[in-house]
Order: sequence, then C-alpha cells, then structure tokens
Amino acid sequence: MKTKAVRLYGKKDLRLEEFDLPAIREDEVLAKVVSDSICMSSYKAATQGTDHKRIPNDVAENPIIIGHEFAGELVEVGAKWQDKFKAGQKFSIQPAIYYADGPVGVLSAPGYSYPHIGGDATYVIIPKDVLEQDCLLVYDGPGYYPASLAEPLSCVIGAMHANYHTTPGSYKHDMEIVDGGKMAILAGVGPMGLAAINYVIMREDRKPSLMVVTDIDQDRLDRAASIYPVEWAKSKGIELVYLNTSGDDPVAKMRGLTGDEGYNDVFVFAPVPAVIEQGDAILANDGCLNFFAGPSNADFSAKMNFYNVHYASTHIVGTSGGNNDDMVESLEMFEKGLDPAGLVTHIGGLNAVIDTTLNLPAIPGGKKLIYTHKSIPLTAISEFEEKGKSDPLFAELHQICKKNNDLWSVEAEQYLLAHAEDI
Repeated sequence: MKTKAVRLYGKKDLRLEEFDLPAIREDEVLAKVVSDSICMSSYKAATQGTDHKRIPNDVAENPIIIGHEFAGELVEVGAKWQDKFKAGQKFSIQPAIYYADGPVGVLSAPGYSYPHIGGDATYVIIPKDVLEQDCLLVYDGPGYYPASLAEPLSCVIGAMHANYHTTPGSYKHDMEIVDGGKMAILAGVGPMGLAAINYVIMREDRKPSLMVVTDIDQDRLDRAASIYPVEWAKSKGIELVYLNTSGDDPVAKMRGLTGDEGYNDVFVFAPVPAVIEQGDAILANDGCLNFFAGPSNADFSAKMNFYNVHYASTHIVGTSGGNNDDMVESLEMFEKGLDPAGLVTHIGGLNAVIDTTLNLPAIPGGKKLIYTHKSIPLTAISEFEEKGKSDPLFAELHQICKKNNDLWSVEAEQYLLAHAEDI
C-alpha cells in the first residue's frame, strides 16, 4: 500500500513524500486517514526536532509522520484484532499512549514517534502500541471532522474532571467542578474556550448554575455568543454571561456577577500573568483555578494570593490533555449531538500541511482542518465567499457554511470530499 505523508526529518525539515507501507502484521491495523486537525503541539515538534521529548533521536534516518488529531476508516485488520475491529469502521486515536516498549519509551505517540502512523498521511499502520493500550477508538457519529477534534475536546473534558474541592474537617478531595456552582472561563472565546462552552452546556450529569466567559475583544465575544447563545444555555439551566474585561477593574465586574462570593471553578485559557491573577482574585472559598493554557516559556510565572490559599482553601491545578476515558466521552458527546464545528476556522489539503504547521502561531483563528486525500490551499471559512468568485468549490462551500452560521459542517465536509481535487 502506497501512502502520501508529511514526514519530519529534523528541525523545520518537513517533507511531503510518497512511499510504500509494509504489509501489516497480525497485531496491526491498516487505516485510511480522512481528516487531521493541526495542533500547536505539531508546530512545537516540527521546530524542536530531536530536542522534543517525543521525537526519536534517529529521525533524520528514520523520519516520522506528523499529526495526531486524526480520523478515518479501518481498511485491514490484523488477525489478533479481528474480534474487536472490522474493516470499514470509522475511528479516532488517543495519541497520548504510555507504552513502555515504544520507540522513545513512555512518551511514544502517533504524530511524534512513529514512521508509519501520523495524522498527515493518506494511509497509516496502527501499531500494537496503540491497540494494546486501547487507544484505537471506534466512532459511530456523523462525519469525520468531529472525530479529529475528539482529542482537543478530551483536553477540555479532562480539565473539568481534574478540578477538585475539599471537605471541611476531612482530607478527602472531591474531584470535578461544583454541580450548580459558579464557573468562569477567562480568555475563553478562542478555539479551546469555545469547546469548553459547548461541552459545559451540552453536559447532562453536572453543570454550573452560572458560567461567565471573558475576553477583551468584543467581536470575538459576539461571535461566541452567536454560536452558543445565552438563550440556549438558559434552556439547559445555565446563566451564561459573555463579559468584556478590557475596561476598568475587571475583577470587580466578575465578582459582582456572583454577589461578591466569587467562583467555585475558574479556567484560564491564555498564558497571560494578568489573566491568571484575575482568576486567582475571583476565586470563592475553596475555589479551584485550572491553568489550562500551556506557556512556551519555562520561566513563566504569575502572582497568587497565599493568604487565601491558607485561610480560604483556594487552590490551583494544571491540565494539558485528556486520558482514554476523556476521549471516549468526547466521541459519545459527538454521537449525542455535540458539534465541535465552532473550533474550525480553516480547511486545507495535505499539500497545505507543511506551511501551515511551520507558521501556525502566525495564522489567526482556530483549528486548521486538513483533508489528507485532497489538494486544497489552506483557506479560512471567512474567505470562502471571495474565493468562490473564481472557484466553484469554494462558492458552494460558502453557501453551505452560510446556512450553518458560517460554521463548518458534515454537509460541507461531504461536499468537499466529493468535489475537491485529489492529491
């Protein structure tokens, strides 16, 4: 089986190549990749090369396929796994595997460490490492792009599950957000913040009574409100407030919405000291601050009120990903109707992966969704109308997205897969 894939040979050395995959062994699975969502982690891997902990030291001689937020169809299942998987099933991958015999120890992961599996490819071989750790997950929901975005959503889900609260007079920690409590999501209208808003509203087992989402850009806040309206949240039992914190005394504004009691659960979605300090200042008694956004500076720090740590039991956690259970929950949420389209701002083909990955920090917007069997320049959904004046593909995609609040959709995906040029 031939595959086309973007492979990493060293720092900023990505190459789109065609090569033969070996025949699968009895403990492997051959799969067709349909979609991959490009993550900032891939940018870090591509720019750091072997300095990255997940990249093998011999990558110059044995290049790896990049991309780890991918979905597709199973093509051929090795004998060992035929009682569990079948050709034709749609799948997603949990890339954060911890398998001691992997090529770089417990840090081995698809998209970083393997020569024959990664999201930016047409066909891949799913190795025993993934299969034996139950990291190949069947997806029965609509389309493919939701399954590609299961990993980002699992990070949000993991953050919610990782928050904890204490019991006075006890050393027991109660994991999870406070059911019926007050929640704030700071700098919360980027792609991951939108995923969090969507998840909190759609969740059935536990949710806050108040959710305040902040940003300093009113256009971004208005866009978020158009995607996830306050009326929809209210119908689910949540008072949702979109708050611009660019003016004077944002802490007073936020605390005022709680009657000055503060928030039980605060999530910080930007690595900005001032935002972290706002989050600390609005914590209620026994409030938990989750620092979700990962900084690139190893010396990054911010102030925290330790008087409140001591006397008000405020505390902090940090999460950077989800586990297998979180991935399963992501896929289940999609099957129940949660649509992660609000995360997607650009689409492209396999030909666009190299430039997109290496320049990702400079490209505004949310998730860049790649269809690996197609040749399409990276294009923002907001540019579809203009491009459609000279390209019938984008003209039709614009009309489809326009019907869906200018969001990507299964209908748009199906049209693209049927009509876009193959690579």
